[in-house]
Amino acid sequence: MRGFKEPSFQDRAAASSRAKDKALEKMKAAPQLDAAELAERLERRAKREALAAEKSEKARQLREEKQRQLDEKRAEALRKSEKADAPKKTEAEQKAARDARYAARKSRK
Repeated sequence: MRGFKEPSFQDRAAASSRAKDKALEKMKAAPQLDAAELAERLERRAKREALAAEKSEKARQLREEKQRQLDEKRAEALRKSEKADAPKKTEAEQKAARDARYAARKSRK
């Protein structure tokens, strides 16, 4: 059980502190970017963002167009169903309409 407590808390804390200091020194030693490089990065980022905005706008327009087509199809289906639900003319009504058309045709001659 002695191995369980071997690296004491102070040892672990010191090792962690040394690792943090080493990482901090490594970051400080990294070369700093000059203004031209920063400007180039900003320009590339702006281009990327503009392309992403354009792509999202096209996608939004496509979604709206699909929704509009879907709405038109639903409206057409509703009109067809309402037309199909219209009451059918009785045989007497059909005969009267046919006779009216026949009389209109005769009166034109």
